[in-house]
Amino acid sequence: MLSMEGPNTVIDTPESLARDGTRHVAGTILTDKELSNSAYTHVIRAPIQHVDIAAWLFKLPEAEYCRCCPPDHISCGTTSTDDGTPMSINVEMIGRTLMIQHYVAEVATPTLCRMVSTSDAFTPNGHTRVQVIWTLSAKPIDERTCEYTNSVVAHPTVEFMEFIAKHNMTFGDAAAARQRDGGDHNRRETPLFAASIERQALSRG
Repeated sequence: MLSMEGPNTVIDTPESLARDGTRHVAGTILTDKELSNSAYTHVIRAPIQHVDIAAWLFKLPEAEYCRCCPPDHISCGTTSTDDGTPMSINVEMIGRTLMIQHYVAEVATPTLCRMVSTSDAFTPNGHTRVQVIWTLSAKPIDERTCEYTNSVVAHPTVEFMEFIAKHNMTFGDAAAARQRDGGDHNRRETPLFAASIERQALSRG
């Protein structure tokens, strides 16, 4: 549910709504603010018609996930929302922060998955939450290769803004730290994700 309040665009997530439908302000996502935004690409040496990102993602073994960004990746699993929408649960370290990603599939196709999470962030200063949008996509280069893109965008919640204020941190400093750590993580995991998707694609060919 999208709403407009003053200068900020905000989104109510399931976690931010009480049982009576009213909104908990702390869980509100501030979509006009970015904590981080990074995208990396890597070549998959397999025809695009053999690539199936959705099948790869929702059948990804835990050990393979851990191999895709050691030592940051800790565990993964699949589940669903109450209405049956597929979810991917990822547990990983981003810098010094333990992230539990509750990714819900907004799009899940062979060449595009858009996964959105209101994620738990366990920082050295305590727990807070952020929104993370993970987009996995592939496009053909030629008949035998394609390009994989791994994009990650993070937005703060109101709870996050209150959290950093409590710890005397500016949003600029928090965003710079997240961009540094998140960008480094994405840079390292992208080629390993691509290689894993490639292995699956070649096994299907």
